[in-house]
Amino acid sequence: MTFHYLETADDPRVSDYTQLTDVHLRKLREPAEGMYIAESSRVLRRALAAGHQPRSFFLAEKWLEDLDDVFREFPDVPAYIGTAELLEKITGFHLHRGAMAAMHRPAPVPLGELLAGAARTLTAPHRSRIAVLEDLTDHTNVGAVFRSAAAIGVDAVLVTPQCADPLYRRSIRVSMGTVFQVPWTRIDAWPAGIEQLKEAGYFVAGMSLGEGAITLDELVAQDHQNLVLVFGTEGDGLKPETDQLLDARVTIPMMNGVDSLNVAASSAVAFYATR
Repeated sequence: MTFHYLETADDPRVSDYTQLTDVHLRKLREPAEGMYIAESSRVLRRALAAGHQPRSFFLAEKWLEDLDDVFREFPDVPAYIGTAELLEKITGFHLHRGAMAAMHRPAPVPLGELLAGAARTLTAPHRSRIAVLEDLTDHTNVGAVFRSAAAIGVDAVLVTPQCADPLYRRSIRVSMGTVFQVPWTRIDAWPAGIEQLKEAGYFVAGMSLGEGAITLDELVAQDHQNLVLVFGTEGDGLKPETDQLLDARVTIPMMNGVDSLNVAASSAVAFYATR
C-alpha cells in the first residue's frame, strides 16, 4: 500500500477531514457528498465489519502498525499520514483515538424494506420492536439511543426528517459504532408515516407526559407483539400532530419531584421494560 505523508494543512487530498468541528457545515456537507467520518480505530473497524467502504484513511504514524491488517484489506484506499500537530490543524481538534477514515455513506434503506427486515430478525418469536426518534437535535442523545437499542435488542430505528444525523461523527462515537449494527432509516413522511407503521401491524406508543398517558408497566402488560416506541425532542417532547395519531401515550412514573428523564435515559428504560 502507498502511504501519503502530509506536509501542509491545505493539502486538497484531505479535504474530507477539514473543519470537522464546524457542526453546521459538516451536517450539510457530509450527506450531500455521500460520506461520513469514522473516528477512532474501534469505530473504524466496526464500520468495516458492517460492510461499509472507506474513501481514505487519516492518521498519525504511530497507529500504522495497529491497523496493518486493515490497510492490507484495502490496498487501493489512500492513507494520509501526518504529525499530531498537522492533523489537528486540518481537523480542528487533537486526534487521540487512533485513526480516522472518510467512509462512503450507505444508500438509505426504503422504509418498507426495513420493516420487512425487522419482521425477519425478531428478538423473540413473532415479536418486533422499533424506535422512532422525532426531531432529536443532540447528536450525543442520538448516539446514546442507538447504543441502548443495540444492547437491548431493538430491531430497528427510524429517524424523522429533522432528527440529527446518526452518521455524524459524534453520534457514531457515542454509540460506540453500534449505529452500524442497528438497521435504521429516515421516515420521510412524518407524522403521516405512523399510519404505514400501523398498517404493518405495529402498535404505536409515544413516550409522553401528556394527559391520558398510561404507565410503562401498563404498556408492557398489554403484551403487544409488534411495538413502536416514539421519542420526542429533548425540550418539547412529541409534536401535537404526532400525539393525535398514537395508539397510546406512555409515561415512566417519576419520584422525588423529578418530572422526566433525558431522552437517552428514557429510551434505555423503555427498551429494557419492553424487551
